[in-house]
Amino acid sequence: MKDPYEVLGVKRNASADDIKQAYRRLAKEFHPDLNPDDPIVEQRFKEISHAYSILGDKEKRAKFDAGEINADGSQRAPFGGGGFGGRAGGGGFGGFGGDAAEDIFADLFGRNRSRARTMRMKGKDVNYSLRVSFLEAARGITRRVNLYDGKSLDVRIPPGTADGQTLRLKGQGMPGMGGGEAGDAFIEVQVDSHRFFERDGNDIFVDVPVTLAEAVLGAKITVPTIHGNVALSIPAGSNSGKTLRLRGKGIQARPGVAGDQFVKLSVVLPDKPDQALVDFVTEWSKDYDYDVRKRAGLDDL
Repeated sequence: MKDPYEVLGVKRNASADDIKQAYRRLAKEFHPDLNPDDPIVEQRFKEISHAYSILGDKEKRAKFDAGEINADGSQRAPFGGGGFGGRAGGGGFGGFGGDAAEDIFADLFGRNRSRARTMRMKGKDVNYSLRVSFLEAARGITRRVNLYDGKSLDVRIPPGTADGQTLRLKGQGMPGMGGGEAGDAFIEVQVDSHRFFERDGNDIFVDVPVTLAEAVLGAKITVPTIHGNVALSIPAGSNSGKTLRLRGKGIQARPGVAGDQFVKLSVVLPDKPDQALVDFVTEWSKDYDYDVRKRAGLDDL
């Protein structure tokens, strides 16, 4: 909480009139009615109002100067333990500064005191964005977020969080006015794409290359999942495009419920032609030629 003298821009030995004049000038400059839809100005106005609720009250000012209360108006704990004191009722930025402040508002803006007393406003919501990697979103992670008021907060990104999903932090927005509740913070999660994983709902898709021998003869290979590497059996005679399912290896939306991972095979020949393979295929194709394009229906186009 900021020092009220610094907020109002007055010296510690300022007179009551000096404090009142400083408050009148700042309150009029930063009043929300004169600066609509500006959360920064609104926050500044709340700080000014709270500072005057301390310094504009003779008894509170004396207690603050004596170190008996903190800048937020809460009672200081014994032996200088002010950091552990609870927040006093009506403290923080919620107050308008008591009767004196209400009189000033009525004077500045033509409002009567009864309206000033009952004016309550919920604090504005604030919005943030947070970028995470594909695997962080899929597995879940805790990230630290810096809030507008300088505070930092550890935010849990739940497993399976999707790109553009918004998380709500209740009460972490702008403070309310006149005792109104604080607004909320909304964090939009932006998820980076992955170099080989793709997501559709709770299912994960990945293309995996296999050798000619693995495709023809069958094999057990290691494939990546969002949860780590697993073994996958390739049936003998597998073609490019064949898709195999790994049940439960997709996004875990909630405990006990998870999507699947689908592995699409792609047969890849050696980078350099192998003469033995060329000779074998040449001889083999003489007796076992087959028209794959006809089987696919491409000859009718």
